[in-house]
Amino acid sequence: MNKEHKNSTVNRREPVPSALTQATKKYENMSSCGSRLIIFSLLFISFSAYAQDIEASRLSTIKYGTETEIAALIQTLRTESADYLDNELVTLIDNTRNTKILSGVFAFFGEREKSGLEDRAIRAIEERDEEANETVLSAVDYLGMVKAGKAVPALMELLDTQESRFMNNAFRALGKASSADKEKADEAADFLIDFYTNRDVGSANARDVIIAIGETKSVKAVPLLTEIASNTDERIPLRIAALEALSKVGDPAGLEAILACVSTNDPNVRSAAVAALGPFSGDEVDKAILDAFRDSYYRTRIAAAQASRERKLTAAVPYLQFRAERDDVPNVKDEAVRALGEIANDEAMSILDNLFKERKNSDRIRLICAQMLMKNAGQKNLTRVVIELDEAKLKNQTALYNGFLKIVGEAKIDGDTSEMEKLTRRFLQNGGIMEKLYGLDMAVNNELKGLSAEIKALTKDKNESLARKARRTAERLGIEI
Repeated sequence: MNKEHKNSTVNRREPVPSALTQATKKYENMSSCGSRLIIFSLLFISFSAYAQDIEASRLSTIKYGTETEIAALIQTLRTESADYLDNELVTLIDNTRNTKILSGVFAFFGEREKSGLEDRAIRAIEERDEEANETVLSAVDYLGMVKAGKAVPALMELLDTQESRFMNNAFRALGKASSADKEKADEAADFLIDFYTNRDVGSANARDVIIAIGETKSVKAVPLLTEIASNTDERIPLRIAALEALSKVGDPAGLEAILACVSTNDPNVRSAAVAALGPFSGDEVDKAILDAFRDSYYRTRIAAAQASRERKLTAAVPYLQFRAERDDVPNVKDEAVRALGEIANDEAMSILDNLFKERKNSDRIRLICAQMLMKNAGQKNLTRVVIELDEAKLKNQTALYNGFLKIVGEAKIDGDTSEMEKLTRRFLQNGGIMEKLYGLDMAVNNELKGLSAEIKALTKDKNESLARKARRTAERLGIEI
């Protein structure tokens, strides 16, 4: 009997609460304002410590991490659009020959056109026998992307060796690297013209040399480029490359050769010639562009739209409307809409407005129209775009919704930002991760300092990327955390 009573007592025994549970109940029973403030302070200190741990971990990765760990960190920084570790990455590659690390950092800096690695990249070229091919190629590409004029001698020296493994990349990099300085551009153009004329560049490199000559933007390139473009016996890819190069140089001396190619029999050369007309002006140029809208080859119509866009050719608006509404090639429609958005006179804006509000039009067309409308009259069109965004969400049109979300997320409103602030607050308070991330962009783009409370709240979000971006947003807006 005593034993049965004992077992019954054991079965009724409550589990012993954990220390965390006891602490939680203790805090829940506290009702004073002071106690709640203490709790909030403890939570904030804990979060700050966590953020500092993340920063310390990333610094340790740069100092001691493997190539795989550093590659993963660079990808994270790329996703976050973060540059606060750039100085540490510069120090890192100054003291390593690890191919994966060097290539990763060169690419990360190059895609942002961020200077700071020029000396290390030049050293990789000069000491190429001690570096992996991948390292040298990534260094060469980087020097071109940042237009490093100081690298021109090193790139010329590399090309003089005619080492086939580096030739293609080095040609293109030389053209880009020299383009920011007229003297260096002329020097590079002379070098490349001589290379093309007097050396055996080979079929694999010829097109790259022509492209590089155009990249210099030196007028010294025009005679050779016009000769290649006008030569009907020349290979089609080289004629097209010469036309593109003449367009980049933009010198009137090259216009005659381009106009001559507009009426050539080969459709690819013809479309390249029309596309090359963008930087030029004059009645003859306008006529050639408008005639190109009638070309049966779709790439020529695309080129006509692009040239109209570049020149903001108002005479092309009726042609662009016809193509946007009725062309049977989607890419032609897209380019026509973009051109209308760049021209942006009253007639063009009215056409965009009608295309946007017609829900039977394709998602692609409506999204490009929305982008153009927001670009040219954001304050006027924001509410309309938000209505369509909400409609897309209601109908589970995910691709359309995400497209509208990206457009409003990148928008900058001139004048009254009250509607933008209202939408941004909605995203920050009630949106999902994507809405909140775009909401932070909207806050920065439109300087919405009135959303400090919402931004501060997100700095403590459990999603690390979101919390980090919120902290960067607060910093950029001058909001104290």
